Amino acid sequence: MTGTREQHEFIKMRLRLVGSSLACIARELGIQPTTVTATSQGKRRSRRIEQAIARKLGCTPQSLWPGRYVEASAEGDPP
Repeated sequence: MTGTREQHEFIKMRLRLVGSSLACIARELGIQPTTVTATSQGKRRSRRIEQAIARKLGCTPQSLWPGRYVEASAEGDPP
Protein backbone atom coordinates (compact mmCIF):
# COMPACT_ATOMS: atom_id res chain seq x y z
CA MET A 1 0.00 0.00 0.00
CA THR A 2 1.27 3.42 -0.82
CA GLY A 3 -0.78 5.80 1.29
CA THR A 4 -2.38 5.69 4.69
CA ARG A 5 -5.81 6.43 3.19
CA GLU A 6 -5.55 3.38 0.95
CA GLN A 7 -4.27 1.27 3.83
CA HIS A 8 -7.17 2.37 6.00
CA GLU A 9 -9.74 1.52 3.32
CA PHE A 10 -8.04 -1.84 2.70
CA ILE A 11 -8.19 -2.65 6.43
CA LYS A 12 -11.89 -1.72 6.61
CA MET A 13 -12.63 -3.91 3.59
CA ARG A 14 -10.76 -6.88 5.05
CA LEU A 15 -12.57 -6.45 8.37
CA ARG A 16 -15.94 -6.48 6.56
CA LEU A 17 -14.93 -9.69 4.77
CA VAL A 18 -14.34 -11.42 8.13
CA GLY A 19 -17.61 -10.04 9.55
CA SER A 20 -16.12 -7.31 11.70
CA SER A 21 -15.44 -3.58 11.67
CA LEU A 22 -13.40 -0.92 13.39
CA ALA A 23 -16.47 -0.20 15.56
CA CYS A 24 -16.60 -3.86 16.64
CA ILE A 25 -12.96 -3.72 17.64
CA ALA A 26 -13.62 -0.53 19.62
CA ARG A 27 -16.47 -2.23 21.50
CA GLU A 28 -14.32 -5.28 22.22
CA LEU A 29 -11.53 -3.07 23.61
CA GLY A 30 -13.93 -0.77 25.47
CA ILE A 31 -12.70 2.37 23.73
CA GLN A 32 -14.11 5.04 21.44
CA PRO A 33 -14.48 4.10 17.76
CA THR A 34 -12.72 7.33 16.77
CA THR A 35 -9.59 6.11 18.57
CA VAL A 36 -9.55 2.89 16.53
CA THR A 37 -10.21 4.82 13.32
CA ALA A 38 -7.40 7.29 14.05
CA THR A 39 -5.01 4.38 14.62
CA SER A 40 -6.06 2.68 11.40
CA GLN A 41 -5.63 5.95 9.49
CA GLY A 42 -2.14 6.46 10.89
CA LYS A 43 -3.05 9.60 12.84
CA ARG A 44 -2.07 7.96 16.13
CA ARG A 45 -0.19 4.89 17.32
CA SER A 46 -1.45 2.21 19.67
CA ARG A 47 0.15 -1.21 19.80
CA ARG A 48 -2.94 -2.56 21.57
CA ILE A 49 -5.28 -1.40 18.80
CA GLU A 50 -2.89 -2.40 16.02
CA GLN A 51 -2.59 -5.88 17.54
CA ALA A 52 -6.38 -6.20 17.91
CA ILE A 53 -6.95 -5.29 14.25
CA ALA A 54 -4.20 -7.63 13.07
CA ARG A 55 -5.45 -10.48 15.26
CA LYS A 56 -8.95 -10.09 13.82
CA LEU A 57 -7.46 -10.29 10.31
CA GLY A 58 -5.17 -13.20 11.13
CA CYS A 59 -1.95 -11.35 10.42
CA THR A 60 0.65 -9.19 12.16
CA PRO A 61 0.63 -5.43 12.71
CA GLN A 62 3.91 -5.31 10.78
CA SER A 63 2.21 -6.70 7.68
CA LEU A 64 -0.63 -4.14 7.90
CA TRP A 65 1.54 -1.10 8.65
CA PRO A 66 5.07 -1.90 7.47
CA GLY A 67 6.09 1.77 7.58
CA ARG A 68 5.34 1.98 11.29
CA TYR A 69 7.66 -0.88 12.13
CA VAL A 70 10.69 -0.02 9.97
CA GLU A 71 12.61 1.49 12.87
CA ALA A 72 11.89 -1.44 15.20
CA SER A 73 13.11 -4.03 12.70
CA ALA A 74 16.17 -1.95 11.81
CA GLU A 75 17.16 -1.67 15.48
CA GLY A 76 17.28 -5.45 15.80
CA ASP A 77 19.56 -5.87 12.79
CA PRO A 78 23.26 -6.34 13.49
CA PRO A 79 25.54 -3.49 12.38
